[in-house]
Amino acid sequence: MTAEDMVRLFADERRVRVLAAVALGATNAEEIAERTGLAARDTVGALRRLEDRGVVVLGPDGLAVSYDRFRDLARTAAGSGPPQDHGGGDERAETVLRTFVREGRLVRLPAQWERKKLVLRHLAERSFEPGREYSELEVDDRLRTWCEGGEADHVTLRRHLVDLHHLDRQGGVYRRSPEDTALLG
Repeated sequence: MTAEDMVRLFADERRVRVLAAVALGATNAEEIAERTGLAARDTVGALRRLEDRGVVVLGPDGLAVSYDRFRDLARTAAGSGPPQDHGGGDERAETVLRTFVREGRLVRLPAQWERKKLVLRHLAERSFEPGREYSELEVDDRLRTWCEGGEADHVTLRRHLVDLHHLDRQGGVYRRSPEDTALLG
């Protein structure tokens, strides 16, 4: 999502009101409509758009703001992306990452398998918290951020991350295994 998309998402007052109501504890469309004074149709439309962008999610207790997703959108809109310091400390790994990851974007996937695994591990570490569950939409949105302006696509990245066990997929829910951090060292 670009900065322009972010501005468009929140340029509509109804969406801002719906987001505010959810942030203040509304857990369903009826509560949102009641708190915002919006018509049911406007409430549902604004809510659907926020859910499509992953800013509002349906959790076990009803609707909630996905603050992680919101921070990711804000970071992307600000153009900062993930830090350039890749944080590995390994000079060879740093060189590979500098070659294929620039300004928080994946330029392209390396052809050499060992380098490709290194880059994919980096993306998993920077994009997903161990143990946290993600919907396919959230996974795709996080991976799209890496793909903007590059040659790789989010579907290919998702498939590689699952194949390499950086992400586990069960019933449409993705999760980075807590053990993944121990295996990465």
